[in-house]
Amino acid sequence: MVEDGGEEEAEGESGEMPAATAAPPPQGCNGFLPGKEAAGGGERAAPVGGGEQPAPAAPEAQAMLAAGGRRPETRLSRRRLAVLAVFSCYSLVNAFQWIQYSILSNVFAGFYGVSSTQIDWLSMVYMVAYVPLILPATWLLDARGLRLTALLGAGLNALGAWLKCGSLAPQRYPLTLAAQAVCAVAQVFILGLPSRIASVWFGPTEVSTACAVAVLGNQLGTAIGFLLPPVLVPNIPNDIDLMAHNIGIMFYGTAIVSTLLFFLTGVVFEEKPKYPPSHSQAVLQTIPPEEYSYKQSIINLFKNIPFILLLISYGIMTGAFYSVSTLLNQMIVTHYEGEEVNAGRIGLTLVVAGMVGSIICGLWLDYTKTYKQTTLIVYILSFIGLLVFTFTLDLGYLIVVFVTGGILGFFMTGYLPLGFEFAVEITYPESEGTSSGLLNASAQIFGIVFTLVQGKLTTDYSPYAGNLFLCVWIFVGVILTALIKSDLRRHSVNSGIMNLDVKAVSGDS
Repeated sequence: MVEDGGEEEAEGESGEMPAATAAPPPQGCNGFLPGKEAAGGGERAAPVGGGEQPAPAAPEAQAMLAAGGRRPETRLSRRRLAVLAVFSCYSLVNAFQWIQYSILSNVFAGFYGVSSTQIDWLSMVYMVAYVPLILPATWLLDARGLRLTALLGAGLNALGAWLKCGSLAPQRYPLTLAAQAVCAVAQVFILGLPSRIASVWFGPTEVSTACAVAVLGNQLGTAIGFLLPPVLVPNIPNDIDLMAHNIGIMFYGTAIVSTLLFFLTGVVFEEKPKYPPSHSQAVLQTIPPEEYSYKQSIINLFKNIPFILLLISYGIMTGAFYSVSTLLNQMIVTHYEGEEVNAGRIGLTLVVAGMVGSIICGLWLDYTKTYKQTTLIVYILSFIGLLVFTFTLDLGYLIVVFVTGGILGFFMTGYLPLGFEFAVEITYPESEGTSSGLLNASAQIFGIVFTLVQGKLTTDYSPYAGNLFLCVWIFVGVILTALIKSDLRRHSVNSGIMNLDVKAVSGDS
């Protein structure tokens, strides 16, 4: 790790913060750990409001304000860039393995001799595995830390890739499904990390951008998954041996890359930098581990009404994106027969446009901190984009589909990091991994339902019917997003306008 002289001090991170300027803590926080009483007395602090004085800072906050009332030292480690890069790369490979079957659904259905629905399950297994495993995974992240969770994600990703190399024969669909299930378990240890990595390693003026870049790695993997498989594995049903050879190139290449990334994860990842990158992280690091309760953290999140609204609206938007990505090949070839390669290119356009949207949204959030406004606007534009995509899909012009798909992807995929960062803001000081994990679990549940229903509507009626189904749900998401109360707790701490004692969970609460 680069330390001391090799680290850059965060701009403005060593300024004064007198205790007298501290404002009341966020809603739901009484100035002390829940269940704790004021040090040196048997009574709780009086509640803030109605003209009463704010509660005094807790012992850990008082310690931080010692030595002349100065804030704790914060610095930015150069290692943070390497951590972000390695995570983004193995997240990329995991996303590539998710979509590599769906974009070639007709090819793999013919190769393995199974139905299109069985091929769809190679994508949906990612969603099915996530739901029951997310709570154990977020507990592991909180209890055992970032490094172990990252190693599990990268290692299982590599293991699943190697298992796929053994499924290169028409009768081995069960093996390729099992291998995909291993990759799906790896995803559980990947999807919840962007906001945790951003918060632990990056300063307040770059945290949203870092989260967007971490999410971008997953999006880029989906983009490559749309583009590369149709090129590597052309549809040649009359030559099964050549098809197996082409699939083998894709599988072995993925396995080699994912193994290399596993070793890089072991070299690069550290639990946290030597110095906290922001004041909000400095506050959290003063809380003794024994005072943290995972169960209480979950309870606090489900009592947070703005978070519940975001949980549902995020699930709707991201589940719709999963459904569109899974069924894109079927939508395109229904109206444009024999255009499997262009279906992949349209998917690539959708995701690349979303990557641009993610970075722009991340930079915008770091600059303006307008979380709710930005999230709501992007949600509305995603709804409009899906309507335009739906009503222009069957015009007979592929160039129109490319354009409308790019517009849809810019907003729908660009929404993903917005949801993560908005959740961290309104739930601080709860664990970023837990809030992100619950958001992703909601996305997987909605993704499974949407994929099954939209797939049924597409098969029995038309892609038009399936897309209209998604439009109705995204409109519901717009309404829910508008109802979210914006309470930027983490930003308030970093700005020095809130009580430092904001840790909301304790072991004996």
